[in-house]
Amino acid sequence: MGVTTVIAAGVTESTSLLNPKIPKDTFHVAYIIYFTLGAGYLLPWNAFITAVDYFTYLYPDVMVDRIFAIVYMIIGLICLLFIVAFANKTSAFVRINVGLILFVMALVTVPLMDVYYVDGRVGVYSGFVVTVVLVGLCGIADALVQGGVIGAAGELPERYMQATVAGTAASGVLVSVLRILTKAVYPQDAHGLRRSANLYFIFSIAMMILCIVFYNVAHRLPVIKYYNDLKTQAVNEEKEDKGDLTPELWRSTLDIVGTVKWYGLGILSIYVVTLCIFPGYITEDVHSQLLKDWYPILLITGYNVFDMVGKCLTPLLYLENAKVAIGACFARLLFLPIFYGCLHGPKFFRTEIPVTVLTCLLGLTNGYLTSLLLMLGPKTVQLQHAEIAGTVLVLFLVMGLAIGSVVSWFWII
Repeated sequence: MGVTTVIAAGVTESTSLLNPKIPKDTFHVAYIIYFTLGAGYLLPWNAFITAVDYFTYLYPDVMVDRIFAIVYMIIGLICLLFIVAFANKTSAFVRINVGLILFVMALVTVPLMDVYYVDGRVGVYSGFVVTVVLVGLCGIADALVQGGVIGAAGELPERYMQATVAGTAASGVLVSVLRILTKAVYPQDAHGLRRSANLYFIFSIAMMILCIVFYNVAHRLPVIKYYNDLKTQAVNEEKEDKGDLTPELWRSTLDIVGTVKWYGLGILSIYVVTLCIFPGYITEDVHSQLLKDWYPILLITGYNVFDMVGKCLTPLLYLENAKVAIGACFARLLFLPIFYGCLHGPKFFRTEIPVTVLTCLLGLTNGYLTSLLLMLGPKTVQLQHAEIAGTVLVLFLVMGLAIGSVVSWFWII
């Protein structure tokens, strides 16, 4: 009876605290692992987009960052659609491990190709084609890993979802710090840009290998095993009650989509707005005579830092009113006309201070609202369906990224 009550309500932090039989997360190892996984699966994308200076130097006739964004997001979106459709027939454990291995393969290929084929030469566009293919491969890997990790975190108490999304923000901060250090240390010529880019990818490769080790340790931890066993028991009880569930899988998935759709639409709205502005607008459309080429780097760093602050705020400012949270997501649409004003409005709006403040607010609201809705959404369904609910929310997130990446082109029209 106790298990059924937990299953019906979803696993929450308060539930776990009230049950003395739940193993403790000793030394917060599980939390650290989920934080690391969150940081890990975004590092490849951050490496590609942070090394955009070098790729732009190599391939001056293409809009590198916007092409990367569209390829990464759209391929990831298509892959996620298949994952949601067949989530009940595949193992998240296998998907995550396959995705992490694909990340390593793609990331290793970039510096190897740079050393043995491109060799710093400008205009070797066959190298650009291969790079775009590798970006697409990372998009597939991201769908496998992100969908699996968010889904798995949805089956656990809220703190593990918060750890995962805080990790995603930390990856952006880490890469921004690396970017600042490499820009300060290396000369901004072809040789310096090349060394910087290779450093980003080497760092990302090391992080992916760490994620593989951590993830394969995580399922052996007592606290994770407890919730996995709880899910298994919930699935078995449902089978006893309803018999063979195979014919009902599609209907069950559609029911889950219907349950979390408003959370998903809120997340979609967040990322449409964010990707309309960041990073394309930040890196290409605003300029500073004072800060010169440091300006976009500092704006990106400000965004990433405040994104992490927002994702770390949710345990302190946990808003349980879903309607208010979802409404705040749609209110972020106001960022679009305001940032437009920073390009074509009064002279003061086009200066560094308003753009910097707005960029930091964009990051803060992105982080806080993403973390909040990802924590709230999976708890609206039964425990045995929480993984699919989390994956569905990631699908909405990637749809927002893809739509925002396409709409971002309108800044240059």
